Amino acid sequence: MRTRFTVNGESREVEHDTRATLLDALRDQLGLTGTKKGCDHGQCGACTVLLNGKRVNSCLCLAAMHEGDEVTTIEGLGSPEALNALQKAFVAKDGYQCGFCTPGQIVSATAMLEELRAGDPSYASASLEGEMPLDDAEIAERMSGNLCRCSAYPLIREAIAMAAEVKS
Repeated sequence: MRTRFTVNGESREVEHDTRATLLDALRDQLGLTGTKKGCDHGQCGACTVLLNGKRVNSCLCLAAMHEGDEVTTIEGLGSPEALNALQKAFVAKDGYQCGFCTPGQIVSATAMLEELRAGDPSYASASLEGEMPLDDAEIAERMSGNLCRCSAYPLIREAIAMAAEVKS
C-alpha cells in the first residue's frame, strides 16, 4: 500500500504493509530515527510526534490512516545547528540522561505549550477557563504520558518552564 503525507514540511510517500505503524514508516521507510520505539504499546511516549499539530503516540497509529496528514517529528523542530527553544533548554538544564526519551519529551512539550496557550485545561488546572499558570504541577500533569527511565523529571520540567519563559 502507498500512503502520502507531509513530514517535517516535505511531501513524502511510503510503500508499506497495511499493518505498518506510523512509527515504523517514519523510522524504516523514511529514515527518521529520532522518533524512538520504546514500549510499542502507547505507554511510554518515546514515539510522540505531532499529527496535524496534535501530539500522538505514533506506535498506535497505522500509517495507512494518515493519507494527506501533516506529521512533525523531532527532526522537524530543530537541528544540531539550529536548536529550537525547548532543545536549548533541555541542554541548558540537563533535561536528559540517556537521551532515549528526549525526542518524545521535546515533541510532547511542544504540543503541551500550544495546548496551554490555547487555554486547554488539564486535570491539574485550577480552573477550566481563563489563564492557566505554568507551575510545576501543571507541567508534570501535562507531561505524564512521557516516561523517563532515568528519572530526569525535575530537570525536564525545569527545561520546559525555561523554554516557556523564552517563548512568552
